This record gives sequence, C-alpha cells and structure tokens, in this order.
Amino acid sequence: MSSQGRLKLRSAAWFGRHDKYGFIARGWMRNQGIPSEMFDGRPVIGICNTWSELTPCNAHLRGLAEHVKRGVLRAGGLPLEFPVMSLGESLMRPTTMLFRNLASMDVEETLRANPIDGVVLLAGCDKTTPSLLMGAASVDLPTILVSGGPMLNGKFNGRDVGSGTDAIRLADDLKIGKIGLEDFLEAEVAMNRSPGSCMTMGTASTMASLCEGLGIALPQNGAIPAVDSRRAVLAENAGVRIVELVAMGAPMSAIVTRAAFENAVVLNGAIGGSTNAVVHLLALAGRLGVELSLADWDSRGREVPCLVDLMPSGRFLMEDFYYAGGVPAVMQVLADRLHRDAVTASGQSIGAIADAARILNDEVIRPLDRPAKPQGGIAVLSGNLAPQGAVIKPSAATPRLMSHRGRAIVFDGILDFRARIDDPDLAVDADSILVLKGAGPRGYPGMPEVGNLPLPKKLLAQGITDVVRISDARMSGTAFGTVILHVAPEAAAGGTLALVESGDWITVDVPGRRLELHVDEPSLATRRAAWTPPTAHFARGYGALFLDHVLQADRGVDFDFLVGGSGTPTLIEPF
Repeated sequence: MSSQGRLKLRSAAWFGRHDKYGFIARGWMRNQGIPSEMFDGRPVIGICNTWSELTPCNAHLRGLAEHVKRGVLRAGGLPLEFPVMSLGESLMRPTTMLFRNLASMDVEETLRANPIDGVVLLAGCDKTTPSLLMGAASVDLPTILVSGGPMLNGKFNGRDVGSGTDAIRLADDLKIGKIGLEDFLEAEVAMNRSPGSCMTMGTASTMASLCEGLGIALPQNGAIPAVDSRRAVLAENAGVRIVELVAMGAPMSAIVTRAAFENAVVLNGAIGGSTNAVVHLLALAGRLGVELSLADWDSRGREVPCLVDLMPSGRFLMEDFYYAGGVPAVMQVLADRLHRDAVTASGQSIGAIADAARILNDEVIRPLDRPAKPQGGIAVLSGNLAPQGAVIKPSAATPRLMSHRGRAIVFDGILDFRARIDDPDLAVDADSILVLKGAGPRGYPGMPEVGNLPLPKKLLAQGITDVVRISDARMSGTAFGTVILHVAPEAAAGGTLALVESGDWITVDVPGRRLELHVDEPSLATRRAAWTPPTAHFARGYGALFLDHVLQADRGVDFDFLVGGSGTPTLIEPF
C-alpha cells in the first residue's frame, strides 16, 4: 500500500512514519513477535475485551476474542486486544450502574489515545454492553459489538429454569417453606450450567438483541448460545467485517442513527425487553447527539405487542429463542413497524435481514394476531409523583393492577425496607402500594436493581404474588411484577417521591399514563420545607465525581460533561 493510502488511517500516524516516533511505535510492538509486514499500512483493529473472572457472564470472552482476531487477520487487518473495566452484576457492590459511566470513559480514552482504526467490542453482562457502546460512540470510529451469548437453559427437577427470574420465585418459595434449603441449593447448581449471560430476557439478552435493532451487531448476535460454535463463527465474521467498515470509512454514527434508535425501541417491546434498556439507550443517544426522549419510548413502543414468549414475561428461554429464529425472525413479524432501509454493520439493511429470516417455532415467536402479551412496550407515566417521568414494563405486570388506587407504605431506603418488610405488624394488604425512596442515581448511589421489592412474607403466605411497587430505583431485566421504576426527579434530588408518607393515597393509571399522589399542594409545600437533602455518600474520588455530575433517569443517568460525543479525535503529534 502506498504511503498516501497509509496516511488515511489513524494508525499511520504511529506506524506509517519513518522517523524516531515511527521507530518507537513499531519497535516496541515487535517485542510481541509482530512481523514487519503487519505494519505495511493495514488497518489496526482494537478488540475491546471485558473479560474477567469477576464477571461470570464474560469469563469466556478471552476465547471469543481469538475468533475475532482470526477474522481480522483473514481480512488483512492487524488485531490488537486490550482490556477495559469489566462490570459483573452478580458480584459488584453497591451496583454496577455506579460504574457504567466510568467504564465508558475507560473505553473512550483508550480508543482516543491509541493507534486504532476500528474496534470490535466484546460484551456480556448487562452494563458492559452500554458502557462499551457509550465509550465508542464518543470517539465514533467504525465499530461492531459482539456479545458473549446467553447460557444454555437451566434444568431443575425435569423443567427449565431461568436465571434471575426463577431465582426470585425459588427464594419466595423458600421464604414461606414451600421448598426446602436442599432443593434451593440444588436449583442453584442446575441453573447456571454453561458459560454465558442470563438465558432469560434480562438486560444482558435485551441489550445484545437491541444491538441487532441498532444495526451495530451482526444478525443473531442476541440469541446464539455462548457455547454454540455458531457464536465463534459470528465473532470471526465480525472480525472480517470491521476491516471492511474501516475501508469504507463508516463510523458508528453512520449506523446508529435516529431511525436505528426507533427500531430498537419497537424491538424492545416485541421481545419483552428490560426497562434498563431505557436508561442505556437514552445515554447512548446523548453521546451521539441523537434526540431521544422518554416520550419517544412511549409513543414508538405503545402499540407494540410482546411477541416473544420468554421469561420473565413468558415461558421460554434464550436457547429456545435462537432455535425459533432469533431477532431477525421478530423483525420479520414487525416489518411494517420498522425503518426497513436502516443500514447495519453487516452491510445489509434491516429490511433485508428481516426478509431473509424464518420463524421456526411460533409458540416462542408469536404472530401479531396471537401475541404472547398484548402490551409489550415500555409505558412512561407522568404526574405530580413523577414530573419528569417513570417507567413500567406492562408485559411483566399484573393486568388488574395496571389501574389501581391504594395507600402507600413508605420505606426510607433499602435498609429500612429490609428491616421492616417481614414485620408481622406491618399494615400491608393486597391493595397496598410499596414505595421505596433513596434508591435513585444519587440516593443509593448508582441506582441499584432493587425496585422489584420482595413481597412481605405474610402476603406470600396468603397466595398474593404481586402488589404495586414504586421507586426511583431500577430492577433486573429478569424480574417481574407491577413495578414502577426510574421515578424522576429522584427522592435524593428533592423530587415529589421524597415527600410521600405512609397512608397517602396514590393512583396508578397505566392506560392513561398517570402516576398521582393525592396530597394537596399546601401540604406538599409544608413537607418540602421540612425536607433536608441526604448526606453525600462520597467526599472524594470517583464517587464524588458521580454525585456531582450524574443526570437523572430521564436523561439516561450519564454524566453531564459526557453528553455529546467529541467525534473521531484529531491526532496530536508526539513531543
């Protein structure tokens, strides 16, 4: 390749020069055994890996990276793997959401500072996907995301069990003596029997699937099981394709457009996707300078039925979803609701991918006239209790509670909740509304997945399996119930939620999109005057930075100074 051709690549400013700086850049790389011809002007492809043994969902990504490298080499590129912060939902405390923005900064600055022409993002556990996408969006290089894939179906006592979803059910059964500790521990072993992320339609599977709708991942990225050899083939194909995208000069922003976000919102409704997708896509859109709001989530997803019969909204699991046709088959059913001409990283349009798909099991992927649930989109509620919005997942809720009026039982933080929820004297019944304060972005801090509050033991013993729950928290995508989340502004920011008292009447009207606290304005003013902000959790370090700059849920919980990407960086000459 000519020197003129080399200079079109960012990496040429490091490897394509014949002076002291080129000597240093090439010379130090040679200690890894890289031969001279690899510096002949071929594109350098970064493989951004969130592998970690502390992130069980991502513990197999080291092997998957080798398949990406093989594809890059096949296409004539130079693959260079690098690590970034890994976020493991099952182990990290207080919550991985506290660190999503930090991980995105790790990705952004690594890409910005190094000789990388295009990047393949390797993600798995739920916050790793948005953090990688957000960081890459802020640099806007050619980008493809490859997910690690879901685990195989869990098997326990002759039936399938799903991660998260059945863990919640089994914990409730243990709590009331329906099962013993021996069965509970046996289910623990049987549930997670292969590498991969949650095999329910939790946040990991949701985000992996929505990457297909966004066009930033290859077809079937969402559903191929982690241990299926076709996952390795997809990774190798991604390695080939990223080299082609670099040659085309196709940055991430050319693929993840407003149309792509609208497709993802529709797809989220059809798959019964996680409420967490709301904050993640809002944050990603903010990085790309794309207008996307809670109102868009409601309007675009409002009439979309839930077509995929998967836990937590239905019966099946991700392995079944793949065998039934995966995301492309869902897009085929949704064909007239999608922007068919939206481009994807694969080179095909969304319409072409949908047209080529086949539905192989119409119990798992339902037709429009026989949906798994009539309502699949995320419903956005507003009113005096949530002036900037709140969300609920109708497909996971109890229909009779979607229009409900009840008295609040208020908990001032998750520790207060845990101390009192199973008190036999707690004045709770099936009509009560459990209200949790202090679990939003600034309140916990980090906005943990505690919004699906466990029910009181005495209600479970009565056979009651759901009540309305309201909070400024999030909930796991594997969870279920009539749970209203992401109330904004949060209690710690002085939102109306901070002023709710036990005994107050609250109206939930999901069809009318209302969430109202029945307390008159003078009384609220009196309560507000007596309210004091909570003590800051951190006085230094990243925690203090988080508290000072985090946005509310309706803005995606990103940092104010990260909204709006910087674009592909201008090269800075070395000293």
